[in-house]
Amino acid sequence: MLRVNINERSNWRRKAEEYGFQFHTMHGEPYWDESAYYQFTLKQIEQDLETPTEDIHHMCLHVVDKVVNDQALLEKFQIPDTFWEQIRDSWKQQAPSLYSRLDFTYHGTGPAKLYENNADTPTSLYESGFWQWLWLQEQVDAGNIAKQADQFNSLQEKLVHRLAAIAKHYDVTHMHFACCQDTDEDRGTVQYLQDCARESGLLNDFVFIEDIGLSECGSFSDLADNKIQTLFKLYPWEFIQREEFGSAIETANVNWLEPIWKTVLSNKALMPMLWKMFPNHPNLLPSYFEDELSLATESKLVKKPIYSREGANVSIIENGETVLQATGPYGEEGFIYQAYSALPQFSDNHTLIGSWLVDDKAAGISVREDKSSITQDMSRYLPHIIL
Repeated sequence: MLRVNINERSNWRRKAEEYGFQFHTMHGEPYWDESAYYQFTLKQIEQDLETPTEDIHHMCLHVVDKVVNDQALLEKFQIPDTFWEQIRDSWKQQAPSLYSRLDFTYHGTGPAKLYENNADTPTSLYESGFWQWLWLQEQVDAGNIAKQADQFNSLQEKLVHRLAAIAKHYDVTHMHFACCQDTDEDRGTVQYLQDCARESGLLNDFVFIEDIGLSECGSFSDLADNKIQTLFKLYPWEFIQREEFGSAIETANVNWLEPIWKTVLSNKALMPMLWKMFPNHPNLLPSYFEDELSLATESKLVKKPIYSREGANVSIIENGETVLQATGPYGEEGFIYQAYSALPQFSDNHTLIGSWLVDDKAAGISVREDKSSITQDMSRYLPHIIL
């Protein structure tokens, strides 16, 4: 695993604008960074990332099966009880999922270690599935990267096929897509998925979350008063379940992407459950619920809110003292603790691997780096190659 410096393409910013990549720079800071790339061997990809990704995913599904049938665990996961039956039914009916992203620390040797499962609303989809592949093609064509270089990236192809399969499952030809207003990254991600849906043969419409209406008959609708039958929402289930219109979920009769059973996987309580059910698995870090912290023997731990996003409110604790802390609005529902495992460092960059899944299959990776050891929303995205 190498970090290799390379000259940027001279026209990449203009091309990004042409291709709709509006969030390559955010808040005046670079998000997409092609001044370097990460290089992996095929063995590293296949043995250390691809296979463990699929193995851990199936382990996560075993956790879902256990949690949805256990009231005490549903309470530990801080899931509102009014949604327990819906979650259980969604799981038993095998409501199809579209995608997930597992975040790993990986040093190029030894087993990758799972940090968390972004199972409900993972972003960096467009830059992973399309933009970094375009970068590779153009750098190879320019002679800047070896012609035999490849990339672990079947994400777009798998998304197109999966969207078609989900449409067939629900017997629909049309899908709505939604995200919040004033979020360029989320809107770009959803636009990319709309393009994938269009390629799969689906008609689609977009609506902002804030513009979704509730009709007198109990169905959700867009601004044109069209009924929303199938909806991809880049909006967390834990938000929906705590908002006023959440009470209408049960009777609205919507085919949800992601399905509501993903509530179990989209919070950090998953991590101690994985450790309980699969103790000492080489790709897992020892993890503990807050009321079981006495079981921890590690001197250095990472404290994570049960519900949090993009590194917010994560703390690193050493010998009982907080040595690093990220701010944010999360933590009300409680915390879990995970054994500390450092990200690899390349100069002063801390590097995180995101491993994508579509239809239960590993589909590619993304690489993010940050000056801080806590990866957050503005962490830079760098492309990768296999050589």
